[in-house]
Amino acid sequence: MKFLHTMVRVKDVDASLHFYCDLLGFKLVTRDDYESGRFSLIFLAAPEDYERAKVEKAPCLELTYNWPDENGESETYTGGRNFGHIAIQVEDIYAACQHLQDNGVVINRPPRDGYMAFVRSPDGVSVELLQKGDKLAPQEPWASMQNTGEW
Repeated sequence: MKFLHTMVRVKDVDASLHFYCDLLGFKLVTRDDYESGRFSLIFLAAPEDYERAKVEKAPCLELTYNWPDENGESETYTGGRNFGHIAIQVEDIYAACQHLQDNGVVINRPPRDGYMAFVRSPDGVSVELLQKGDKLAPQEPWASMQNTGEW
């Protein structure tokens, strides 16, 4: 297992970059703006992790900015929705999910694509599991399993 990133939703990119970079000392690794999805993903790394993060994007703080709608309205995050998830890279996504399921963990978003799954911690924190390397071939029962609850 390898810790990858923690995602936090932000409402003001400039204020957030000032806080995390100028005040706390994080360094900008990448920024990708997705016009079709109307969001931006900004990855930051601590100075000690910066060189490695440029290659692996890990460990990072992911700032997610959801653009205002056509009326200029931005979502107000309540109930901790500004905190997104913890991401962990695993050697075999199917084996990891099976192990968790065998131990009573609900697979909220099954790894239908052989690459990504979501579960929740006992405290309700969303945990994203990502397959190391290439996606695995689709495999049952995961390929046809539906989402359960929130992730």
